[in-house]
Amino acid sequence: MNPSDLFDLTGKVALVTGGSRGLGREMVLAFAHFGADVVIASRKLESCEELAAQVRAETGRRALPAACHVGEWGQVEQLAETAYAEFGKVDILVNNAGMSPIYDRVVNVTEALYDKVLDVNLKGPFRLTSIVGTRMAEGDGGSIIMVSSTASQNPGPNVIPYAAAKAGLNAMTVGFARAFAPKVRVNCIIPGPFLTDISKAWDLEAFNRRAASTILLHRGGEPNEIAGAALYFASAASSFTTGSQLVVSGGSYGAE
Repeated sequence: MNPSDLFDLTGKVALVTGGSRGLGREMVLAFAHFGADVVIASRKLESCEELAAQVRAETGRRALPAACHVGEWGQVEQLAETAYAEFGKVDILVNNAGMSPIYDRVVNVTEALYDKVLDVNLKGPFRLTSIVGTRMAEGDGGSIIMVSSTASQNPGPNVIPYAAAKAGLNAMTVGFARAFAPKVRVNCIIPGPFLTDISKAWDLEAFNRRAASTILLHRGGEPNEIAGAALYFASAASSFTTGSQLVVSGGSYGAE
C-alpha cells in the first residue's frame, strides 16, 4: 500500500464539535481535503455555514452546518440524530468543543461557572460519544477523537475546573476504548498552547517570553499544526492504536 493511502478518508463522514473555529476548523478542513464529508457543529450556526461553504468550494465535499451547545444533553442528542439523518452514518467523531472562562481567585468560582465548564468539556463529550460510539460499534466501526489539554496534566491555578474536566476526558478515552472495542478506536489529542483566535486576548509579548523558557520549540502552535495528529487518529494510519493519548504541545513543560 502507498503510505499516503493510509490517510485517505474518501467515503467517510466526520462530525466535529467546536468545528467552526480554532483547532476544530483546521480539523474540518483537513478531513475534507482528504476526502471526508463533514458535519460542522458549534453554537453559532452562521459560523458553521460560512465554513461549510468554504469546504464545498475548496474540496467539493458535502458539509452540513449544525448549531449545538454541547453542554446541553438534549442538543447533543439532536446533533447526533441530525448527522445520521443526513449521512446515514458517522465514521469519525471529534469531541473538540471546549471552554475555559477566566476567574481571578478560585474562591470566586461560582457554582454556575463550574457547572458550565464541566458541562461543555465533559458532560457533552460523554453523551455524544455514548450515542455515536454505540452506533459505530453496532455498525462498521469508526474512530473517536477526544481533544483534551496539557492543563489536564499540569494545571495552573487559574484553570482548575477546566483542567479537571479535561483530565476526565483523558480517563473517558480509555474507558470508551474498552467499551467499544474492537470495532471502534478511541484516542485523545492533548494540545498545548496554540495561537488560535482565542490567543488574540493574550499578552503575546509575555507569552513569547514564557515560551522561550517553558516550551522546547520556543513558540505556540499554529492552528494548522494540529491537522497531522487529527488525520492520524481519524484514518487507517492509526489502525492499531486505541486508548492512547498524543501530546501536541511543542514540548511545553510549564503549567497551563
